[in-house]
Amino acid sequence: MTLRDQIAQAVAVIQEKAGSVFQPSVGIILGTGLGRLAEQIEVAATIEYDDIPHFPISTVESHHGRLMLGRLGGRDVVAMQGRFHYYEGYTMRQIVFPVRVMGALGVSMLCVSNACGGMNPNYRRGDLMIMEDHINLLGDNPLIGPNDDTLGPRFPDMSEPYSRRLIAIAEEVALQEKIKVQKGVYVAVSGPNLETRAEYRFLRTIGADVVGMSTVPEVIAARHLGIEVFGISIITDECFPDNLAPANIAEIIAAANAAEPKMTTMIEQVIRATTQR
Repeated sequence: MTLRDQIAQAVAVIQEKAGSVFQPSVGIILGTGLGRLAEQIEVAATIEYDDIPHFPISTVESHHGRLMLGRLGGRDVVAMQGRFHYYEGYTMRQIVFPVRVMGALGVSMLCVSNACGGMNPNYRRGDLMIMEDHINLLGDNPLIGPNDDTLGPRFPDMSEPYSRRLIAIAEEVALQEKIKVQKGVYVAVSGPNLETRAEYRFLRTIGADVVGMSTVPEVIAARHLGIEVFGISIITDECFPDNLAPANIAEIIAAANAAEPKMTTMIEQVIRATTQR
């Protein structure tokens, strides 16, 4: 079965559940500890991942594993409450399959969120960071293999992985809502272990402000499809090599939960602002 056939099967099931008249223009991917944005969606339909053909199943704590379709910020949206990671053993093709399905549903704008470790000494736990660029150190790429020209070009441009237009809107929103935001570079590594002191020094040296284990594959797939991307990170732990404390996953999830209302406001207001422009 071809990738296009798999996408078509998934789309058919989603449209059957949500109604063929439902045409989402915005996709949302919610990261670790960041599922509560879904509570702001006026839900038209909720579909468990295991009910969608060819969808992987999330195996990570705090990732619920369901697709939500509804309305947010004045636009029809499709939201992933729970994402997939390379360290779970999925292939890159599996990880980005939902993004390709979103594209087939009509999504033209993707909002991605994640929890990450802050390496920039100016960042603190609980800060939000608008993603301005990224570095892919996952050791793999979702576009490796035969290219389907109906999805996108063989060699897609990545000079603007995160939309400058959406970044400018987000900065306006942060100013209006009095939300402190950073702006920087996210580096994706495979995980699942957290980094050593030497690795943090290396990642900071090559230009990264924060580090995580997700997001970049979905962004690559979205840009391959021509989808505009807005990315936002919650800094859940401070990764300063000379003052590094043992990581506590419960504390990381708690930090994400505490900062989530600010992130929810940012994403909702960015979506709302795009309906007016």
